[in-house]
Order: sequence, then C-alpha cells, then structure tokens
Amino acid sequence: MVFAIEPNLTRANAYEVTREVCHELDKLGAKYLMTKENKENFSDTGASFFNKKEIFSKADIFIAIGGDGTIIRCAKEALQFNKPVLGINAGRLAFMAGLERHEIHLLKNLLTGEYCVEKRMLLKTVLTDGEKLFASDYCVNDTVVTRPGRAKLLEIKVERHGKRLIKYYADGLIISTPTGSTAYSLSAGGPIIDPELESIMLTPICAHSLFARPFVLNSDSEICIKVPEEEEVIYFCDGGEAQRITANSHIMIKKSELSADFIRIKPDTFVDVLNSKLTHWNGNF
Repeated sequence: MVFAIEPNLTRANAYEVTREVCHELDKLGAKYLMTKENKENFSDTGASFFNKKEIFSKADIFIAIGGDGTIIRCAKEALQFNKPVLGINAGRLAFMAGLERHEIHLLKNLLTGEYCVEKRMLLKTVLTDGEKLFASDYCVNDTVVTRPGRAKLLEIKVERHGKRLIKYYADGLIISTPTGSTAYSLSAGGPIIDPELESIMLTPICAHSLFARPFVLNSDSEICIKVPEEEEVIYFCDGGEAQRITANSHIMIKKSELSADFIRIKPDTFVDVLNSKLTHWNGNF
C-alpha cells in the first residue's frame, strides 16, 4: 500500500504534524509520497518525491493534513482517481478529520485494513444560459451565491425541477450538502443534518424576512438559482475561486454522480464527532 501526504503548511501546526506522520509511517515501514514542492522541508524523511499527477496515479490512500479546507481540496482532487482520503487535523474544528494529532499512532490501522470508507454526497454546480456551459464544479460542502465585497440585499429566485420554489431577499444564499451543514450554513443559522441523510439544503444569509427560513430538499432535486440581470453577483464552490453570474445566465445545482470517499479509523459516529468538536470549540471560547 502506498500513501500520499498532502500537507497545508500555511496552517500553524501543519509542519510539526506532518513530521510526526512521516515518523510514524517510517516506523511502520510504509511507503509514502509527497510533491516535489515539499522536498526542501521533508528530504530527511522516508518520503519519495514526485509531481502531483504522478502521485495521484501511484498512491492508494491520500493523507491530508490541515483543516477542513485542506481535506476538502484533497478529496476533490482524489475523487477523479477514485482514491480515498484520510484527514488529520492540524487546525481547530476540522469536522472532516478522521484523526486528531494525538491519534497519529492509529495510522497502523491503514496497513492492517482496520478502517472503513465513508462515502459523502457531492453537489454538481454549473453556470449556464440554458444552452452554453460557462463553468462547472463539484462541491463537498456548499455553493454560495452573494455579492462581491459589499453588503446589500439581493433578490434570489429558486426553482426546483423548473417550478418556482421560493424567493429570498438576503445578503446571499448557501446551497449545501449534509456535510456542509456543519460549515458556513451552520454559521448562517442552518440545521445540522446527518450525512447519511442525503439531501440539499438552502440557507439564506441574513434574510430580510422573518419567514425566510432554511429549506431542506431531497437529493434528487434539480435546483436553479436566478438573480436580477442588472445586479453584480458571484458564486463560489467550497470557498474556491469566485465566478460571476453574467446576464442571462443562471446556476444549476444537483446531486453529483460522484461521491467523496473519506477514511474512518475510529468507531465514533457523526453525533460523537459533532459533540466532541462543538464542546471543544465552546470550551475554548
């Protein structure tokens, strides 16, 4: 079995955590790869260094070290090669992490097969005018529609299967997976959804109405998001690069045919992880 290590060295503790992971894999006699960009920092470890494309073809399992953003980025790259990802927390909450720093010794379970692979639903988001495709992306967490750089109410029309569903007057709208229910949507007042319940959630951002509430739809829903043509509006997927919604264009969102595969070594449930993370967060406020 070959592992690929993808650290986010911009995180405060990621360098130290990555070295601990390398040390543990060296003790286990495991083969692991890193990108050539990491050679300067980790040349004294047992890692072999390749370009990213080679790593994706050679590795069986990816180990992402950082916060949720790092883990999600790695998962979106790995899904194209049908490879699973283990997230190791080097940040704060990291709901997607399978291991914490003090649990690195459990990496041995990867070699003995004592783990499971949890499939998470993705959204596919496309920008189109109905005929021409302008942009397309997959989302582990969410697609967010908002204004660039200023707070001003935005009229957002939502259709489901071609029929009007709801119209929001808000600073923006979050369209999320159950995985994303513990991310931006949670901060905006959305409900927490068990990832085993595949669904699509709409959460308005600072809605200008007492009756504008989050909306939970079944996973076969095809959502169309429209905004006034004269408005300057953007959207982004999983916090990535912003795309402008141009005149006559709209966003189509539906469940993706692909899923993200996350490795779980510990037997804890979604509720266990939720309680542990939120208790830790509140206790360190």
